[in-house]
Amino acid sequence: MTQVQHPENSGNHVPIVEWLLPSPNICEKKFEFCGHLLNISRYFGGNLGFAASIWESALVLCQYFEQEKIDFSGRKVIELGSGTGIVGILAVLLGGDVTMTDQENALSQIEHNVSTNIPSASRHRSKVCALSWGKDHMKFPTDYDVILGSDIVYASLAYPLLLKTLLHLSNEPTIIYLCSKLREGNQSSRFHEKLLPQHFNCQLVHRVEDKDINVYKISKLSATTRDDPLM
Repeated sequence: MTQVQHPENSGNHVPIVEWLLPSPNICEKKFEFCGHLLNISRYFGGNLGFAASIWESALVLCQYFEQEKIDFSGRKVIELGSGTGIVGILAVLLGGDVTMTDQENALSQIEHNVSTNIPSASRHRSKVCALSWGKDHMKFPTDYDVILGSDIVYASLAYPLLLKTLLHLSNEPTIIYLCSKLREGNQSSRFHEKLLPQHFNCQLVHRVEDKDINVYKISKLSATTRDDPLM
């Protein structure tokens, strides 16, 4: 049974039931980004839903880090909706102090991939925590240097909760990288073009045209700008 840390390195641990079914199917796939070979396991049959997939947006975000030679050294990072953990794991390997978050039933999958891909000497820079957007986000600090998310803009009913969480976790110097596949019917374009700009500067920095996947670099508007009715 995996032991998962609470936020803020409290030293407390909670037991996580590994899988709801006795013999989930395990699929492993290898990737290489930034000179690091990643062996990512996915668990099917464990009631993980979306978290059991490696979404194209996660791979595009990893490719963007490689393309831009992004270095997370000395940065305090949190990833939302980590799923398999591939993006957060790469951020650790690129020097970051990374907290990977998702629903509680996905944490064991992330922990397994962390233990497989992050050397023991660097594992102290990785944490895995449950985070339910808009509900327990207040348990987390507000001083992250970087926030990561890949394909987390997919359910319009969750957009207010995601916004609330991003607002809490970030401050003005925080850089947010969101990689989103734009889908018809879920208003993902509206989230990036209408909702986010009410609180954040939102810049499109990379696009994969044939897959309709965008990478956005986002930063929080100053309090003065947000409060100015003319802005």
